[in-house]
Amino acid sequence: MKDMLVQVEPLIPALRRYARALLRDRAAADDLVQDCLERAVSHWHQRRDGSVRAWLFSILHNLAVTQFRKATARGRHMPIDDAGERELVSAAAQEQRLIYQDVLKKLERLPEEQRAVLLLVAVEDLSYADAAGVLKIPVGTVMSRLSRARERLLQEVEGVAPGNVVALRGVK
Repeated sequence: MKDMLVQVEPLIPALRRYARALLRDRAAADDLVQDCLERAVSHWHQRRDGSVRAWLFSILHNLAVTQFRKATARGRHMPIDDAGERELVSAAAQEQRLIYQDVLKKLERLPEEQRAVLLLVAVEDLSYADAAGVLKIPVGTVMSRLSRARERLLQEVEGVAPGNVVALRGVK
């Protein structure tokens, strides 16, 4: 234990400088150094021959990278008193999820041949010729099925029953 203390203690100021340069926050840097030292003490027996300095800086750097990744996934911390309306308001994810589920249900109502063409061309971004090759049908059939599928899906989404559509003619 004394050997470890003799090797690690002189490196603490350098670790703190590096942590402060990485995090730009004195308290967070001190916490990072403490985590680094804790990890070094608990894994001292796993240390390989070589520079203790390099080993400690590697631990510190890896812990900082892990913190950055977690912070990116979690988002920026902001005290609620400092937050404005813009930070507190977000779009309702539930509504988007419901719309998504509704569109999937309406897509399932399409006839199989129309749904297949629509998915290949609109979702999988295949060309008409490629979709025709996959389905083993002529390109013209792909185009007509796709047109009918789009029209029917639009009617489903807008709530118009497919049989209730009346084509209007211009009258002079």
